[in-house]
Amino acid sequence: MDQLREESMRQVAPNARRGRLPSRGRSVPLRTCVGCRVRTAKTDLLRLVAVEGVIVPDHAGRLPGRGAHLHPDLGCLELAERRRAFPRAFRLAGPLDTSVLRDGLAAATPRQQDGETVSDV
Repeated sequence: MDQLREESMRQVAPNARRGRLPSRGRSVPLRTCVGCRVRTAKTDLLRLVAVEGVIVPDHAGRLPGRGAHLHPDLGCLELAERRRAFPRAFRLAGPLDTSVLRDGLAAATPRQQDGETVSDV
């Protein structure tokens, strides 16, 4: 009888499907990129918030309102725009302005010329 009880109380080992990544056994918060739809650790994504119809990055993660997460990459931004994912993610009707976000990502992305990174300095 005790053996049956021990078997039923045994915990299942954590794996990636249960929201854990291999990081010394500790759980890591996962979020889904609205552009490419890949689940990734929260620290690898950029949180976005819609403020008065404009999508702005929330680097500190403290702005009020519903947030959405995106890889800090122009490719994921273009995918999200093409899929019209932002209005769904923010649960807002109507078009949202992504110019502030696009400018921020373009400035943060290193420029490349002929396969080599180019510096402005």
